Amino acid sequence: MRTPIGPFDNALPAPDCLAELTPPVARAVGGWKGDVPAAQILYVDTDPAIADTTAFVAHFGRELLDQSANCVVVAAKRGGQTTLAACLVPSAARVDVNGAVRRHLGARKVSFAPMETTVELTGMEYGGITPLGLPEDWPLLVDTAVRDMPYVLIGSGRRRGKLIAPGKLFTEIPGAELIEGLAI
Repeated sequence: MRTPIGPFDNALPAPDCLAELTPPVARAVGGWKGDVPAAQILYVDTDPAIADTTAFVAHFGRELLDQSANCVVVAAKRGGQTTLAACLVPSAARVDVNGAVRRHLGARKVSFAPMETTVELTGMEYGGITPLGLPEDWPLLVDTAVRDMPYVLIGSGRRRGKLIAPGKLFTEIPGAELIEGLAI
């Protein structure tokens, strides 16, 4: 199957590729109940050596930078308590950690969560973190630009493979909150 974005010829509906996904991502895809049909979530097998955005775009084409998003995990601290949250922003931008995220989460300080914590708590590989399958009690902050993308290339939970889905799908994930200006 040809993908709606990118030069990928061997895409498959993600529900048909659950064995290629990490367990939390496979559960999220397999149990998907949003208005966007699960069959519109596509899986593309890719080389894990080029999973990072810069290398991926260099290999597959600059246009993918404007058609992809990155999911990062942040740790928000206030009054001795730490709250973890995920942020989904276009790959061509970065997360406004010290502005939009800090204000939205009501935190005194926000930083990127440590890699070990992120990997342990998500059950995903670093460099492949995806909003599908995140812990249910985490807020998922989604920049409005992601929602407005016809299709978005994101991680699959592993460094090997990517997912492609309509942008509006990410607003249907439990705990998702649309945030204007999350990306800068």
